[in-house]
Amino acid sequence: MATADPHPTPGDVWLPIPPGEIDGLPDGLNYVHWDAGPDYPADPARCVFYAVPYMKAADVCLRPLTRMRRVRVVQALTAGIDHLLPGLEHMPPGAQLCNARGLHDASTAELALTLTLASLRGVPDFVRAQDAGAWRPDYRPALADKSVLIVGYGSIGSAIEDRLTPFECARVMRIARTARDTVRGPVHPLSELTALLPTADVVILATPLTAQTRGLVGRDFLARMKDGALLVNVARGAIVDTAALLSEVESGRLCAALDVTDPEPLPADHPLWHAPGVLVTPHVGGPSSAFLPRAKRLLRGQLALFAAGEPVRNVVAAAPESTVDRSTRP
Repeated sequence: MATADPHPTPGDVWLPIPPGEIDGLPDGLNYVHWDAGPDYPADPARCVFYAVPYMKAADVCLRPLTRMRRVRVVQALTAGIDHLLPGLEHMPPGAQLCNARGLHDASTAELALTLTLASLRGVPDFVRAQDAGAWRPDYRPALADKSVLIVGYGSIGSAIEDRLTPFECARVMRIARTARDTVRGPVHPLSELTALLPTADVVILATPLTAQTRGLVGRDFLARMKDGALLVNVARGAIVDTAALLSEVESGRLCAALDVTDPEPLPADHPLWHAPGVLVTPHVGGPSSAFLPRAKRLLRGQLALFAAGEPVRNVVAAAPESTVDRSTRP
């Protein structure tokens, strides 16, 4: 492990992307690169801004936090931060946890649309037929004229609707924690979910995993979906009760397209792999060529605010504090 520098700086910034590859980083901070390797690049006690490595195991990402006594901002590169919440107890009072709102909108929305179209049009069956060298035409439903319900209408949910717009859907309905109006139409509160579910041909999950949404898609939720409806999950696996979903897809009443599962990774012998009408992708909503330029832009913007002593954006949680300076100045 690297030893502490005897000449302290205003603070270290830990980045999962090499600092030299991010143009426009503000002066006055010492940037080091750590992407979850076994050795630390510097003494964690000097870290004031920790950008968490992307798509790495939660225990690995949380490990240095126990020693980051000066950290003021922990910046996730994911939209969901449920895997980082256990680290709050190790953060100094007032330290802030930020999510990556906006970073994954394009990539995740693209995958949501891909899964929807592939499932409706039977692409997995055609791929299997291609592997067998078999010409098997089929009549499949289109996305056109379907009613779509987006559960979780944040920035990703809105980006999903952006991509649904050209496909001539009959109706797009929106659900979020609280009701509001948008230029496209109303966003309904979660309390109206049960009334809207029976009207949807496609239900797309894009909601964060919280105490309220964990297990949200259980037997009652699924039972209210119309016969033949498609469930698409690009959110978190634990939002769906896997046993309840298996019961519905194995009966042939519902179909599903899942980028996330519970458990995850999905074991090789899990019945979801071979359940009828189920398409599974291995949690690839975020990792695409769209990730890196947007991650750099997010980090550059947050660090500019941090270095200037301005409030950072996308704060979703903070370590409990008593009497502590709330400033984010390094």
